[in-house]
Amino acid sequence: MDQLQSYRELATHYLAEGAVKVGAALLFWIVGRWLIGLIGRLLQEMMQRQKVDPTLMRYLGNILSVTLNIALVVAILGYCGIETTSFAALVAGVGIAIGAAWGGLLSNLAAGAFLIVLKPFKVGDFISAAGVTGTVKEVGLFATAIDTPDNVLTIIGNGKIFADNIQNYSANPHRRVELKCQLAGSADHVAAMELLRARMAAIPNVMKSPAPEVEILDFNLVGPVLAVRPFCHNDHYWQVYFDGNRAIRESLGEAGFPAPMPAQLVLTRAG
Repeated sequence: MDQLQSYRELATHYLAEGAVKVGAALLFWIVGRWLIGLIGRLLQEMMQRQKVDPTLMRYLGNILSVTLNIALVVAILGYCGIETTSFAALVAGVGIAIGAAWGGLLSNLAAGAFLIVLKPFKVGDFISAAGVTGTVKEVGLFATAIDTPDNVLTIIGNGKIFADNIQNYSANPHRRVELKCQLAGSADHVAAMELLRARMAAIPNVMKSPAPEVEILDFNLVGPVLAVRPFCHNDHYWQVYFDGNRAIRESLGEAGFPAPMPAQLVLTRAG
């Protein structure tokens, strides 16, 4: 009986000690997570006051959050009596195995760092990269989020973006709108060009300098093809594009220019 009683007391002691450690570990986790969130918010506010780039803010915030969470887990394990050195070696070994199996993730991580440092684009820019065109919503640790013009959120790996050509339409103050106009072979191309220059300049948001360009681009069986090129800010591109096409159709029709029609000359042999 005395031995059974001693076993019970020993078990009670260890259970009580374990319960205290589990409770303390849970408390440390809750408080630690709160402190990590507080540190993240303070860092974000500080960077906002310093007018740090939003893309860099998100990137640094993600790195800080991951690092502090790992440190919190290691600290809790150490408090609970688990050998953290062995744990660190285990984590390193698992990291090597995962890195070998998921090398693409590491390449995306490295590419994300280069995108942050080199800044070929930032959040809010309208770009074309890796075959996707749209507005940059976020540059993350491993991937970049882009909202396409048809309002579809597209996630692209940073490695694929960095390995491909990047076109940043927001980098320059204006861009050229590419339009075409088919004229009939009998039409007065000089008058048509003068008319279209005036109509393009009258479209809202078309820039005065550089002035709209209207020149002969090509010839086909129907007649000359005009290149109609107004300039505008990137935000107004599609408005100028659609208004420009409508102006081409309406202005030539109102001025009485002949409709371009494909024509064929048929030759017959006598007898």
